[in-house]
Amino acid sequence: MATTLPDNASLEQDLVVAQAAVTKQGDTVRSLKASLKEKKADKAQVEAAIEQLKNLKASLDLKQKEFQSASGKTSSTNREAFRDAVKTVLERRLFYIPSFEIYGSVAGFYDYGPPGCALKQNFTQFWRQHFVLEESMLEVECPAVTPEVVLKASGHVDRFTDLMVTDVVTGDCHRADHLLEAALQALLDGKPKPLDTQERQAVHHLLATVEELNVKQLGDALEQYGVKAPETNNDISRPFPFNLMFKTSIGPRGDQVGYLRPETAQGIFVNFRHLLYSNGGKLPFAAAQIGQSFRNEISPRAGLLRVREFTQAEIEHFCNPDAKDHPKFQSIAREQPLLFSRALQMSEEKQPQAMQLGDAVSQSIIANQTLAYFIGRTYLFLLRVGINPKRLRFRQHLANEMAHYAEDCWDAEVECSYGWVECVGLADRSAYDLRAHATKSKTDMSAYEPFPDGSRMVDVLVAAVDKREVGKTYKKDGKAITEALESLPEEEKACMQADLAAGKPCKVTVGDAEFAITAAMVQIKQEKKKLTGRNFVPSVIEPSFGVGRIIYCMFEHCYATRKGDEKRSLFHFKPIVAPVKATVFPLFAQPTFIDQAQAVAALLTAAGLSTIVDSTGASIGKRYARTDEIGVPFAVTVDHQTLEDSTVTVRDRDSTTQVRVPIAEVQALLTELVKGRTWESMQQQYPTHASAADDN
Repeated sequence: MATTLPDNASLEQDLVVAQAAVTKQGDTVRSLKASLKEKKADKAQVEAAIEQLKNLKASLDLKQKEFQSASGKTSSTNREAFRDAVKTVLERRLFYIPSFEIYGSVAGFYDYGPPGCALKQNFTQFWRQHFVLEESMLEVECPAVTPEVVLKASGHVDRFTDLMVTDVVTGDCHRADHLLEAALQALLDGKPKPLDTQERQAVHHLLATVEELNVKQLGDALEQYGVKAPETNNDISRPFPFNLMFKTSIGPRGDQVGYLRPETAQGIFVNFRHLLYSNGGKLPFAAAQIGQSFRNEISPRAGLLRVREFTQAEIEHFCNPDAKDHPKFQSIAREQPLLFSRALQMSEEKQPQAMQLGDAVSQSIIANQTLAYFIGRTYLFLLRVGINPKRLRFRQHLANEMAHYAEDCWDAEVECSYGWVECVGLADRSAYDLRAHATKSKTDMSAYEPFPDGSRMVDVLVAAVDKREVGKTYKKDGKAITEALESLPEEEKACMQADLAAGKPCKVTVGDAEFAITAAMVQIKQEKKKLTGRNFVPSVIEPSFGVGRIIYCMFEHCYATRKGDEKRSLFHFKPIVAPVKATVFPLFAQPTFIDQAQAVAALLTAAGLSTIVDSTGASIGKRYARTDEIGVPFAVTVDHQTLEDSTVTVRDRDSTTQVRVPIAEVQALLTELVKGRTWESMQQQYPTHASAADDN
């Protein structure tokens, strides 16, 4: 009996189901690792989940190959093949290319070509309009080179590290955890030989806990399993911490250490006092910065998603820690993004759910209105630039992912061929950053808030310093130490009071020096004072946007091929970010037509609409296809009728339909379309123009 092969649609549906299963199991592994930290799950459960994930990935790979073999084409579900198709167009049309290509390129660096550069500029300009202008934010621009003391205070100098190993022969560098994970996975795959049950269990356990290994444990594991350098098979060094910041020197003598900033946020924090003054001393307010950041990745991969230089757009919203409501919250309260809360990640289904942001706040799923407000504004922004809402979710950090100082954290994750990618981080960072800089710089980073009902009697902590005791111990430094103790912030006085009562050592910093403080030198006591207001260190709500990551996901979400002609690719860019808003075509390469086309283009350019005139001798259909491939949303054609009645045709890229419009109205019409007017509404205003040009 002959067997019947499943049709391509059935195979593609199988791929969709298999990919969903892999995604769900990946979330299961992550939630079990979080439960392991909280001792709500055991190691055997984590190991079993990893084994199941491996099997599901193997099944997905087989289904992808089966589909490609049966259909002779790729599917968007076949992630690697789809990614290659998108990348081919992006590089061929110079959206971006590897930097320094004629010298062999350097991993982790990319150049944006003409259409990519234009699209990125449009993206950041719309970000500025959507956030900075509409929210009346204070925008700053700070240097990329940052003195070491700033990044010492923020914690980047000590903690911004990955563990690295080197090839002892070639000196090539590799991420230690990546090498171990690859080696362990090869063992589970039966290479170089199958493992017995006990060995397999040990490998499973280690693979489940690689992220938790310290430097010694990671080094011991690499030695135990004989891990070698990839490609060369040479021995590797013991792992050691590698700071991901680019180190440099400031000044001609080179004696002042600096770094290329790993994020743009610190420039905002160190300018807090000036920004508060600029805002009239009032809270809340937000400051923003768009700029380059640098991370010296050990082994960058995944194209624009992991690079060594990238553009960030960050917001720091400063507010009263006891009042995190937002005055414009109701404007987004009914928005329903997909929320992947902590509870949903730990549930059996492991699926995000659409939920009104107002409900998420009232049910304490999102910590406060201000954080939810920025989630809503971020959601609307991502939709406006072309991210598919069905492939966008906001995932809450699990307990083991949260920084100790954070109140709540969510990531805007976008699904692309690399899986779910974190593109925006939204965090309530409490007052951690301002406190860190206040402590290191000995600068007041507090804000003042008058009491609404006038003066009050308030309990305050006062440092009663025994100046004789301090002077006897520290001589000439006594005066500075006394002043430092008396000016300690309320929270630091409370900590010192508790430590002194417990007999613990205490220190105070003056300049670059630290001095030990004893109970004989200072007494921290509570007193009542009549005050008209209070000082406090503001909390910070931080949305941080990875511009390159969002743009890459946007490339994939907007990529398509023409129905019936899969070799004819195009990008469905939203007009607001499209690199070119319109192309102008003379139907024939004759002076009369070309002159009229250039006159129309001049009108559009005068309105700020980027325009290309294509007067090549190719057919109009081929010229349409060329501009479709770089995502130009509209095309204007000068034809015979233009010379008779001063009208032109305007074509929509997505539907390929055309209308005839008077030249005098083209500028205003395209401006409206770029700002968001729908093509359908415009079709009701102007007569349809029938053309078979797209078939030529």
